[in-house]
Amino acid sequence: MINDGDTGFVLISAALVMVMTPGLAFFYGGLVRRKNFLTIMLQSFISMGVVTVLWVLVGYSLAFSGNLGGVIGNLSWAGLRGVGAAPGPYAPHIPALAHFIFQEMFAIITPALITGAFADRIAFKSYLKFLVIWSLLVYVPIVHWIWGGGFLMKWGVEDFAGGMVVHTSAGFAALASVFVVGSRKFAPGEKMVPHNVAFVGLGTGLLWFGWFGFNGGSALAANAIAAQAFVNTDIAASVAMCTWLAISWWRSGKPSIVGAFTGAVAGLACVTPCAGFVPTWASFAIGLLAGSICYSAVALVRHMKWDDALDVWAAHGVGGLLGSMLVGVFAYETVNAASPNGLTAGNPALFGKQVAAALLVAAYAFVLTWVILKILDRFESVRVPDAIELAGLDTELEEPDAYVFT
Repeated sequence: MINDGDTGFVLISAALVMVMTPGLAFFYGGLVRRKNFLTIMLQSFISMGVVTVLWVLVGYSLAFSGNLGGVIGNLSWAGLRGVGAAPGPYAPHIPALAHFIFQEMFAIITPALITGAFADRIAFKSYLKFLVIWSLLVYVPIVHWIWGGGFLMKWGVEDFAGGMVVHTSAGFAALASVFVVGSRKFAPGEKMVPHNVAFVGLGTGLLWFGWFGFNGGSALAANAIAAQAFVNTDIAASVAMCTWLAISWWRSGKPSIVGAFTGAVAGLACVTPCAGFVPTWASFAIGLLAGSICYSAVALVRHMKWDDALDVWAAHGVGGLLGSMLVGVFAYETVNAASPNGLTAGNPALFGKQVAAALLVAAYAFVLTWVILKILDRFESVRVPDAIELAGLDTELEEPDAYVFT
């Protein structure tokens, strides 16, 4: 039976998640050099168009309808056939269309997250092809495994709002793209500094705001679990931001505003799989771990000279992987009866499942992304020519200057 309150809550949550993609565009856009600002914004925004079409035609159906060997769904809901005002099997109190649109917003932002890793150097035409292929071969199967009745869901793996589905998959895909695409090139004397820190702050605010829908809406009902997810989301992000700021301040001698923003995003990514499964006190621990471990991951990237331009792997890959494992530590049946207890509640079995599943998703996303980009590169260079890279990717756009004042 349809519940109007639950339906309204999920639809508002879908709108909040939608806002995250423009937020990501500003977050990434502020971090890159001015000459690449418009291109990376377009990479985020175009995902809203391309992935929506894919999700309507086949993506939602392959993720959530049927079950072929626990690996993928079928095409019985292709073109949204049979997806309407009546409830679907995944949320009995809201229309199937509400579940569809909520999940669509997740499908949109996930590949957009990857763009921060290969910022400043990938051809837009190649990105469009990658966007389609990656969504169908990487994102959709992982959704089915964990949320759509696939083998990990049947095994008892938990992911409240996308720690594995979104952040681990995108983060480890980002790392693979760094190895295939290679490092950025700089003109003599040019440095990599954010061109507009105010935009980074705007993007962080929009992401944080939208994340309440991302995590809270994943309860698929306006209930106590959604309230717990809201609270845990805010606390973990806040603690991670403070932790990252404190570490960076201690190490450099000055507070870093970009570091504070990045720490908040790492905390948000880390709490995502846990949000509706763990008690309030656990969100403090999750924030501390996210802020410190993801900061260490950034230091590792710098040490190894991996050119993950905007720290996607450290914030989202490591954050999502860590949070997915922490579900197995801090989950309590008293918070959410749909999840078994974790380690701190006396059940080590869930922790083992979470670790195994998170590592599997990370490996699958990394390997498939590497293969996809390698094959695309065989037919056409996924990277722009050196001259264009040095001049700026925005020079290839119809509107090549983001800052024109008349």
